[in-house]
Amino acid sequence: MSKTTLYLPVDLQQALRAEARRSGASQAELVRQALVTFLRGRDRPLPKSIGIVAGGTLSGRDVKKWIRATWGDHI
Repeated sequence: MSKTTLYLPVDLQQALRAEARRSGASQAELVRQALVTFLRGRDRPLPKSIGIVAGGTLSGRDVKKWIRATWGDHI
């Protein structure tokens, strides 16, 4: 695990401290849980490779067809 410093507004820090006391969990654990929950619902970025075009709709199965259509059969 690595250490990270967060700058929180005073009211958010007070609410975090109070929740940690109520729940018996550390502030760090509460922040980790909140981040996991938040990030779980986020889309992961598409890899930047030849298999992805600007629209992000090209699958690995379609790469050869896309290359031929874009650059022709001479490659």
